[in-house]
Amino acid sequence: MTNQVHAQYALNLDQTVNLISTVGKERTVLAQGDMGQGKSSMLTMLAEQHPNHVPIYFDMTTKDLGDVMIPDLGSVEKDGCVRMVPNEELGLHLKDANGNMRPVIVMVDEYGKGNPAVKLALLRFMLERKIGSVSLHPDSIVFATTNKGGEGVGDMLPPHACNRIIVVQIRKSTHLEVIEFGINDGWDHTMLGCIKDNPQLCQSYEDVKDPTENPFIFHPKAQRVSFSTPRSLHACSDILKKREHLDDVTLHAALIGTVGDQAAALIMTHVKMSDQLPSLESIKNDPKNAIVPKSVAAVCMVVYRTLSTLEKDWVKPWMDYMERLDTEAQAMFANGVRSPKYSKQAMVMGSQVFRDWALKNNHLYTADV
Repeated sequence: MTNQVHAQYALNLDQTVNLISTVGKERTVLAQGDMGQGKSSMLTMLAEQHPNHVPIYFDMTTKDLGDVMIPDLGSVEKDGCVRMVPNEELGLHLKDANGNMRPVIVMVDEYGKGNPAVKLALLRFMLERKIGSVSLHPDSIVFATTNKGGEGVGDMLPPHACNRIIVVQIRKSTHLEVIEFGINDGWDHTMLGCIKDNPQLCQSYEDVKDPTENPFIFHPKAQRVSFSTPRSLHACSDILKKREHLDDVTLHAALIGTVGDQAAALIMTHVKMSDQLPSLESIKNDPKNAIVPKSVAAVCMVVYRTLSTLEKDWVKPWMDYMERLDTEAQAMFANGVRSPKYSKQAMVMGSQVFRDWALKNNHLYTADV
């Protein structure tokens, strides 16, 4: 029952960031989720929401007890007692031009893998925002991340530590959420098309009892060196962007070493399909005659490529070309533009040709991305 409740109330990254932003000044949220899910990216997301705060990354896996704070030997002669100097990664030394402490956002990353002594040393910091005799700025935000214990990668959460913090589960992103992120982050369109056709690449091991049911992902019951996560799929995208410099054998080998042999085979299938897409130049210069792919997967890749790379000077040629695509593809583009996170939304929606198309085709807006 407990696992069912945790699954029911697991949060996505945006919800977790909102929770941390809301309560993080008073209480420490520990975000627990699958590896490669993007937990560390929450520091960047929070920094964008709190531009006056200094973002700080504290890596628990590299710390021993002496790395939390060390004696200031000069204080013995001055004050007759030893004062402790905290690690700079805790942000207690940061001051503005007037000498006042600056608010910080401290992410205690990989908390569950930390040295037990370091976990003890940080208990007061995570509960009271204080190390030794030094306190953080009262507007400071502290949160922590860790992997799920079921992954078997050494994450241990002591009960007395958990009682001081708020432990929440982060659910794994759906394939559509990964695609949305990838569009805005400039992922290779071939990788986005592969994810669209193979949502199992983004599945969590907790949804798969028998690891043979999904050979692409990490599973604690299977010995897989390389596997698919949003992080490794991102790495594949980076490789695919440089594929013109690699022969097919080298490209395939690099993908195998990133996501495993079976996921690599899927991606290579889409690479071969991608080579048959119309060039961007043909769409820009001759939208009425540029090639329209025959397969649905290839059309998806054309749409994802456009969403990622579209610029103001060729919105009209694209719209002319898009009207030659089927309604599902047009709906995919429209809903991609309407996504609240789409970075080019204002540019596209500000175009008269897009507004004219939207007025004629508003019934397509309910389609899936």
